Amino acid sequence: MKRIALLKERKGATAGAPSTATGSHCPVSGLWSPDHDPHTVLSFFEGHVFPAFDGVPTVWRRRSAGTVSAN
Repeated sequence: MKRIALLKERKGATAGAPSTATGSHCPVSGLWSPDHDPHTVLSFFEGHVFPAFDGVPTVWRRRSAGTVSAN
């Protein structure tokens, strides 16, 4: 059975790795943007495999709710 990570463990895991590449598993649920298009924001759940963006492998960066604008 999969162990449920504690909130403190999840925060520590994302602090050291604020970005991840296409094909990697999402380390924590939240909002993510492709490196070459920071205005695009997508939601991914923990464990989801990051896809290519516009058919091109990319690096995905975690966004916080405060950095996402409504424009």
